[in-house]
Amino acid sequence: MLVLHRAGHIELPARKFAPPNPLARRAKPATDFLLDQSPIRGPLRALQPLAIRLVRRTGEEGLVNGLIERFHYLGYTQPVGEQLKYLVCAQDRPVACVAWSSGPWHMGPRDRFIGWSPAVRRQHLHLLAYNTRFLILPWVEVPHLASHILGRMARQISADWEAVYKHPVHYLETFVDRERFKGTCYRAANWVHLGQTTGRGIKEKTKRVTRSIKDVLGYPLRRDFRAKLGEGEAP
Repeated sequence: MLVLHRAGHIELPARKFAPPNPLARRAKPATDFLLDQSPIRGPLRALQPLAIRLVRRTGEEGLVNGLIERFHYLGYTQPVGEQLKYLVCAQDRPVACVAWSSGPWHMGPRDRFIGWSPAVRRQHLHLLAYNTRFLILPWVEVPHLASHILGRMARQISADWEAVYKHPVHYLETFVDRERFKGTCYRAANWVHLGQTTGRGIKEKTKRVTRSIKDVLGYPLRRDFRAKLGEGEAP
């Protein structure tokens, strides 16, 4: 009946009760922290050694949330499902934040690349991680820093995921808004361009493009990722 109502064929009574959404009422992260914003410039080697700290469930998680809320163009949104967050520091100064979460339920270019049927995807979706936010702080201008961080992340995230959630991840993915970015740092870090989104959200019932088109990029963490993600298993 809801489908018929949305299509305009019938008229349902007005909804009398809307269940509360705790995520909608969640307070925004604090952004009133003091931070040294003097410029950081120069070659990448001058920042070494970089520290990439897993801050999930630590006292620094609030700082990462606040930095993303304050300086990322999308702001902070509470991830759903499994999630990890990282703070990247150079000589104890924050230079970047990286956030990961469970992967989107369905993504055509990714599913075709992996070879997933719907049944196998349901079984193995938890074995990939989605890069929800990647923020280089605006006063940091260091060539190759972003791709270097992505390379470091690829080497450590599976072990970190297993330590927190008791299972590894074998594949990374992200979206890049084509109207804003070219995805240069991901390509420099050997991420693979798989295609584009349709521009329609999961709740959009027509074929209208209602959102910006995004590039879909992926990064297998091991050569046998398709076998690990269940290619060819019986539904």
